[in-house]
Amino acid sequence: MIGKVLKIISFCALFVVIAGISAYFTLSLLIKSEDTVVVPDLIGKDVVTVLEALTELGLNTKVRGSEYSVHMPKHHVIHQEPEPGVEIKKGRDVRILISKGTETVPMPNLIGLSRRQAGIIFDENDLCSGQVASTPDAVFERDMVIAQVPAPGSLIRRGECVDLLVSTGQRTVAFKMPVVTGLPLEEALVRLEQNRLAHGVIRSEQLAGKQPRSILDQDPPAGYRVAVNSAVDLVVNRRTGGAPAADATTGRIGPFFRYRTGDGYLRKHLRVQVKHPGFSLDLFDEFIRPGSDIWLILPTDEDATVLVYEDDKLTRTLVPDPWR
Repeated sequence: MIGKVLKIISFCALFVVIAGISAYFTLSLLIKSEDTVVVPDLIGKDVVTVLEALTELGLNTKVRGSEYSVHMPKHHVIHQEPEPGVEIKKGRDVRILISKGTETVPMPNLIGLSRRQAGIIFDENDLCSGQVASTPDAVFERDMVIAQVPAPGSLIRRGECVDLLVSTGQRTVAFKMPVVTGLPLEEALVRLEQNRLAHGVIRSEQLAGKQPRSILDQDPPAGYRVAVNSAVDLVVNRRTGGAPAADATTGRIGPFFRYRTGDGYLRKHLRVQVKHPGFSLDLFDEFIRPGSDIWLILPTDEDATVLVYEDDKLTRTLVPDPWR
């Protein structure tokens, strides 16, 4: 009886062992039948290349962090997990550590660059803009870097700030507004040019007892502080009467205007400009032979002023007179 029981127990034990071995081999075959890939060597490769390689293998890229490295360039892989050559299933994560480059960099030369260009260089080198001071300068244009701290070529740690000295352009030259009231228009315009001032709006009024074509008023007034190239508005006294006639001084006959260029060998740049309150118009702007004549039809409205420039020098001014 005991022998029969032992025999049954032996058969049961053998069955369990065979079933276990079968299950083991079955699971092994199932696991091996799943898609697996070999992890590539990513050390020293740039981030874009790593992303492309892992995506093609069906693996996920996980950035574990970044740190400075003396030996590895910026945006290249320093370390990876799992290590190269390990078999893993598709869809698993591969963790990488990325280099931020060297902790110190040679300070770029920013002198002569604009503030915008300097900001781009800061971003490229993980630097920041520090204090910015400004000063007038005759050499560097507005918003250009004149000086920097640290100096170009010195070593600077990433993340540090750089102080800049920026140009505001040439220093503004200011002086007292000269007196042009009472002068003939032509003389007043010459005086403005001599003082590096520009003529602004020129309009005409009638005032008895004052010389025709003389300046009645100016803005800014005499003695005011003005800067170089400031515009000066003028009021010119026009004639109060008279019959139409030819003017040998101005070259004007009725609505027509005649002008002859000076003598010489080279072509003259002749420009005839009509100024109205608020805008101006070039009637003529060409290079012509020396000693040539031009005829133009001029406006007759009283608020227009005609300016004649020969080789960029003012040579003639006309204030249309509706009575002429």
